[in-house]
Amino acid sequence: MNDASIEIAVVGAHLSGMPLNGELTSRGGVLVRKGETEKSYTLSALPGGPPKRPGLLRVAEGQGHAIAVEVWALPPAGFGTFVAGVPAPLCIGTLRLADGTTPKGFLVEPEGLKGASDISHFGGWRTYIASLSS
Repeated sequence: MNDASIEIAVVGAHLSGMPLNGELTSRGGVLVRKGETEKSYTLSALPGGPPKRPGLLRVAEGQGHAIAVEVWALPPAGFGTFVAGVPAPLCIGTLRLADGTTPKGFLVEPEGLKGASDISHFGGWRTYIASLSS
């Protein structure tokens, strides 16, 4: 990572080893750290796919959960082309992580939650995906 890199937090199909991770690595993305959000988010399994995708939504403090994230660093050009390809109802905003950092990251528009299942209690996408095979 260099000083010009832009951090982006991912919570689902872009995580290491997941189906869309290559969209980060092919743009020069480097995994910087793993962590979790503040306890002010919900995580939902969105309808549609493949691939299966989650939606992260910020809610009032004390009304949410800590959700597992990976923070990746992308060069500015890679960040630009990556963000340009994010389809609605997903969007990029500023996340609040438990370590006090505020990287850009994936969020979902409330409209995108129609037909979605709240999976916040799993604490993250990997745990949810693992539960589908058990």
